[in-house]
Amino acid sequence: MMLGSLRYGTTVGLILINAMVLATLATEEGIFTNHLLVQLHEGVHDEAHQLATEHGYHSARKLPFGEGLFHFYPLDTAPRRTKRSLHNRQRLEKDRRVKNVLDQEGFGRQKRGYRSINEIDIKMTDPLFSKQWYLINTGQADGTPGLDLNVAEAWDLGYTGTGITIAIMDDGSYDFSSNDPYPYPRYTDDWFNSHGTRCAGEVSAAANNNICGVGVAYNSKVAGIRMLDQPFMTDIIEASSISHMPQIIDIYSASWGPTDDGKTVDGPRELTLQAMADGVNKGRGGKGSIYVWASGDGGSYDDCNCDGYASSMWTISINSAINDGRTALYDESCSSTLASTFSNGRKRNPEAGVATTDLYGNCTLRHSGTSAAAPEAAGVFALALEANPDLTWRDMQHLSVLTSKRNQLHDDLHQWRRNGVGLEFNHLFGYGVLDAGGMVKMAKEWKTVPERFHCVAGSLQEIQSGERLILTISTDSCQGKDNFVRYLEHVQAVVTVNGSRRGDLIINMTSPMGTKSILLSRRPRDDDAKVGFDKWPFMTTHTWGEDPRGTWILEVGFQGDKPQRGALKEWTLMLHGTQSAPYIDQIVRDYQSKLAMSKKEELEEELDEAVERSLKSLLSKN
Repeated sequence: MMLGSLRYGTTVGLILINAMVLATLATEEGIFTNHLLVQLHEGVHDEAHQLATEHGYHSARKLPFGEGLFHFYPLDTAPRRTKRSLHNRQRLEKDRRVKNVLDQEGFGRQKRGYRSINEIDIKMTDPLFSKQWYLINTGQADGTPGLDLNVAEAWDLGYTGTGITIAIMDDGSYDFSSNDPYPYPRYTDDWFNSHGTRCAGEVSAAANNNICGVGVAYNSKVAGIRMLDQPFMTDIIEASSISHMPQIIDIYSASWGPTDDGKTVDGPRELTLQAMADGVNKGRGGKGSIYVWASGDGGSYDDCNCDGYASSMWTISINSAINDGRTALYDESCSSTLASTFSNGRKRNPEAGVATTDLYGNCTLRHSGTSAAAPEAAGVFALALEANPDLTWRDMQHLSVLTSKRNQLHDDLHQWRRNGVGLEFNHLFGYGVLDAGGMVKMAKEWKTVPERFHCVAGSLQEIQSGERLILTISTDSCQGKDNFVRYLEHVQAVVTVNGSRRGDLIINMTSPMGTKSILLSRRPRDDDAKVGFDKWPFMTTHTWGEDPRGTWILEVGFQGDKPQRGALKEWTLMLHGTQSAPYIDQIVRDYQSKLAMSKKEELEEELDEAVERSLKSLLSKN
């Protein structure tokens, strides 16, 4: 391992918008799409369609977020702007009714999961339920018996997803790719657009109809949002999909993200960030939309903390294991992953894949990648929501932490460790594999967690140069202020840093209670030497439940074969969590559980009080 040198530069001011950090994102060249974000002055919103047609656009669609915002889309589907469309845009800008016009740049978004075990032609004659080892693992395809989602217990308790609606944001009910209400996937010879159909089948495939297999939440409803079947993505399309019918849709499942090539650093743009913030604050009647995200398929060459969707506090990032508990070869690891489900990834046995529905009324055994993992998680969350419809988006994250299990998952690279309050986690699997039975049982009695607060704990001013920087921030976590945080949920390290080779940068952060989070691991394919990370919010869930007061340590250096140089310009520590104990009102049924461990101090106080009462009673009798 060769360490290079880093120097600390001028502190850059932090920009906060609705508690969001807006980071500099993609470095790749964008496509100008002829789709526009148009803001109109008050009093002329009813003229939007007329205005669009006057200036050479097909129509205008009012956006559900922001004030006076409209999507102007072109007459044709040409992916790039023409000279005529540029003239139309210039005339539109000068119209007195228009307040602002913003081009929609096209950028890449990749479906996750086309990692076939074996390209073979499978003729199905019988239902696939017996091959759905991730639902009930009896050792199929040389798997480990019992290593599954434990849906059987949830089903036995009567929970099947009834009354819950899950949106599959994918390729195939609104079609945001073509601005029409027909979400049917585009049929292609290579079946590339089967992605959304396969994900939907994992969640909601009906039971006992002799077709393919069974969904995790087989009585839930599925909403198909077609957004990926196009040559590019725009901020409007993403934001519109994420905010579609938030009072009807409970869970949004996304099995896509920035390109998993080991060199891309990208995430949601401003409109999508605003839509996500609106979703968690206003969706489901104020309880919050639940966003489930596939952590990524870049394998050991990538790091999912470079994916702004998977590393967002507002999403539940899901990784995958194969049927014997090992990591899949494409799994990315990062400190923002909350939990895991299952997919394929190592075995050539076709029955080791994920069985689900496919195009043309067919079935498949070959669904794969973390694409398969995210819908399974969405199905488990649907079962929990049926058990308790009052769960908030944060409740679902707490339940994931408390009920996920290590089971027989094993990671050859990263050890399982315990954080400062005793919760066991892994850098790749998060807090373990989701347990549907355990989650619905806890959800039934769950009391909503206390209000959440945000504390900017500190930003560095001066640091000495060195080959490997070890930086510290001491904080009281805003104690004595209205936004005091005592019990952690998410922690963000907002970092501005660059280097002669971005892929060789490594960043670790250690909490006051001694928990070390790997915020950024080496990405050997990332050769960037110009952009680096600009106000990038690296996130960790590994300090969940800890007391943040004390000294935080950030280690920044290089790992690689050649010496490198870099400059660190900013580190701002942001703490998110509660002031009061989050589980004080929760009922402990199992004193060996994570919940009991998290309530250790409270339980010890209760025990002390009980002993004291018993002693007083004995003394009074004597």
